[in-house]
Amino acid sequence: MSGRSVSSRQKNRFTPVKRQVLLYLFFLAPFVFDLTAGVMGNLGPDPAHYCLHDFGRYAIRFLLLSLAITPLKRFAGVDLMLWRRPLGLLAFTYAALHIFFYVVVIRHVDTHVLWRDVTTRPFLIFGLLTFLILLPLALTSTRKTIKALGRWWRPLHRLVYGAAILASIHYMIAFKTWHVQPFVYAALVCIFLSFRLIRKGRTPRRA
Repeated sequence: MSGRSVSSRQKNRFTPVKRQVLLYLFFLAPFVFDLTAGVMGNLGPDPAHYCLHDFGRYAIRFLLLSLAITPLKRFAGVDLMLWRRPLGLLAFTYAALHIFFYVVVIRHVDTHVLWRDVTTRPFLIFGLLTFLILLPLALTSTRKTIKALGRWWRPLHRLVYGAAILASIHYMIAFKTWHVQPFVYAALVCIFLSFRLIRKGRTPRRA
């Protein structure tokens, strides 16, 4: 058997889609770890709230990582475009887990309490709007939907910047006291948005 055929089989074994799936599954480890630790009683006196906050932090972290992919390629020459889709799906997954723990585990799907929370806690509205933006982006991340949407796919997925802004606001005003981390994430969102403006304005017109 030739070395070329072995190499070909190895490449087929790790196609781009398979590598994306592996990355996605690998970074579900924090979810598995938190769930296992919570069941075993290793997350303190309130494991539900611990998971709620931890999943929310992972959601915005993966969202920021997905936004960093394009600037890295355009300005640093680092091509990680293959990983943008799984990172975006991870952001959506952890956002969904964040909402699930709040609505189901903590509030027990009590519509009266949930309505009171939404109408008295503005940061929940920003979080809900973030999720409502991420939902269609996740549903249209497959190759079939990209082809079906055609030229509309790219403008739709630019809404991810709006989701990042809303998520940053949600995180910043969710606490009664000041925390540094939300403002760091908000600063990163501003930096990624500024990169888009730099790109638009830096190509001079030729005479």
